[in-house]
Amino acid sequence: MLLIGDDWAEDHHDVEVQDDAGRKLAAARLSEGVQGIAKLHELLAKHGGGDLDPAAVVVGIETDRGSWVQALIASGYQVYAINPRQVARFKERYGTSGAKSDKGDAHALADMVRIDRDQLRPVAGDSEQAQAVKVVARAHQTLIRERTRTFQRLRSTLREYFPAALSAYADLELTSTDALELLIKAPTPAAAVKLTRTQITAVLARHRRRHRDAKAATVQTALREPQLDLPEPVTAAYAATATAHARLIITLNEQIDAMEVQVKAHFLAHPDAEIYLSMPGIAEITGARVLAEFGDDPTRYASAKARKNYAGTSPTTRASGKSHTVQARYVRNNRLADALQRQAFAALRASPGARHYYDRQRAREAAYNPALHQLGNRLVGILHGCLKTRTLYDEATAWSHHTHPHAA
Repeated sequence: MLLIGDDWAEDHHDVEVQDDAGRKLAAARLSEGVQGIAKLHELLAKHGGGDLDPAAVVVGIETDRGSWVQALIASGYQVYAINPRQVARFKERYGTSGAKSDKGDAHALADMVRIDRDQLRPVAGDSEQAQAVKVVARAHQTLIRERTRTFQRLRSTLREYFPAALSAYADLELTSTDALELLIKAPTPAAAVKLTRTQITAVLARHRRRHRDAKAATVQTALREPQLDLPEPVTAAYAATATAHARLIITLNEQIDAMEVQVKAHFLAHPDAEIYLSMPGIAEITGARVLAEFGDDPTRYASAKARKNYAGTSPTTRASGKSHTVQARYVRNNRLADALQRQAFAALRASPGARHYYDRQRAREAAYNPALHQLGNRLVGILHGCLKTRTLYDEATAWSHHTHPHAA
């Protein structure tokens, strides 16, 4: 068996090769890409022999995605994605100085897959379809987050020189393209006062707003409210800044819509989509995000508990001496946690069983978030059972025990 520690950077990989006794066989810096992978194969063949079984090559690396990782998996190697925090803690065995080097990290990674492999999680063997869903679902969510950040900057700017705009466009939502177009058309208080109702209605009509005459009247009235003025050069500078943010949000809106089409298309093409969509509180976007983060490797989660632990919905127990506490997991996949939280919230209306389960937690004096967290944990268990048995969600089966009057 050969143990490989792979410390990756943007354009190269520092690798160390060990045998199963921990003896260092080789160390090298390899370039990213085809040539680097070819040299890695040559290095392994040199020290493992021509009849080396690919399954006897174990690689530790601090990432679970990218073309390099996929090439390692395609070669038949066992690949373990290791959290950088785990590597840092492991290196404390060697010393507490905090010293860091690429070669040292490669050595630690090789040691980890040799010594602690049973405690590490191998990279899941997700299908190509699941990997595609993951790429577009994450990209879609990242664009939405970027839009939120840009909107916060725009809002902060408007508060400093044009607060009336925040009130005027509140009903339209300032992230909507029609509200942003109106802001670009009149980015200063003086220009906004001159906006006619006809101009406002035309923009709303182009974006198919309902009740646009009433909305146009509301916008015009709010824009004409008196406000404190700033010197003209300062106002012009603020207006240029707000316009730049507004144009960026419009572009993000377009790309978010385009990416949403891709997310739905890739998700609906996946064979597990029907099972996900049968779950309460899950539609195409939420379903794509949950599938993307869980993956579809049927061997990855040995039990419902393992899936819940990965999701971060199951609690952790801390016991020491007379102290015994149960706490929520804070180290988790935040993208998955966010999607499951949204599902649990939506399930309160979609599923009588979910609503009953949630109400029972609240009756036990659980606060809103903990009760919703427990519901999410329960829904993850139900999803695991559906995927395991390849059956669609059934309301009666899912909640038969929990809706019984004497259920715990």
